[in-house]
Amino acid sequence: MKSLNITDVAVMAAFAALIIVLGGIAVPIGGLGVPIVLQNMGIILAALLLGSLRGGLATALFLAVGLVGVPNLAGFKPTITALSGPTVGYLVGYLIAAFVIGAIAQRAPRRSAAKIATFIVAGLVGVIIMYLCGSAGLMVRLGLKAPEALASNGPFIIGDALKVVFAALIASAVTTAVPNLLPQRKG
Repeated sequence: MKSLNITDVAVMAAFAALIIVLGGIAVPIGGLGVPIVLQNMGIILAALLLGSLRGGLATALFLAVGLVGVPNLAGFKPTITALSGPTVGYLVGYLIAAFVIGAIAQRAPRRSAAKIATFIVAGLVGVIIMYLCGSAGLMVRLGLKAPEALASNGPFIIGDALKVVFAALIASAVTTAVPNLLPQRKG
C-alpha cells in the first residue's frame, strides 16, 4: 500500500472541502427527507481523480469533520445530526462508493473514449451503492419495505446519471492534463 505524503493529504483536504461546498446546493424532494444534492457528484469526482485510497479518505474526512460539528452536509448541517435521521444510509453509501469508484477508475485505460466509459461505469456503480445503502437506511429509520425504499430513489436517477456523466467528462479531462493524479492499477 502506498504511503501518503503531505501533498496527498492536502489534495484530500481540498476535495473534502469541495464536497462540503457542494452541500450548499440542496433541493428538498418528496416527504422522506432526502434532498437533491451535488455532494454525491463531488464524491464521485474525488474518487475518479484521486483513486480508491485518496478518494475514499477524502470522503471519510468530509464525513468526519461533520462528526465534530462542522456543517458539512446538504443545507450545511453536520454529519452528527444525520446519524439518527433517514439519510444515514446514504452517508455510509458515500464512503463505500468512494473506495469502489476509485478502485474501478484506477483500472481505466488511458485512451480517452475507453477512459470516459470506464469512469461512467465506475460512477454508476457508486450511485447504485449509494442507493442500496440509502435504501437500507430508509428501511431501518422509517420502517419502509425494500421495494418502497428502493423506489424512493426514482426521482434522483436521471439527475444522478447526468452528474456521473459530467464527473466522468471532467475527470477524463483532468487526468489527461495531469496524468499522474490518478494512480494506475492493472488487472
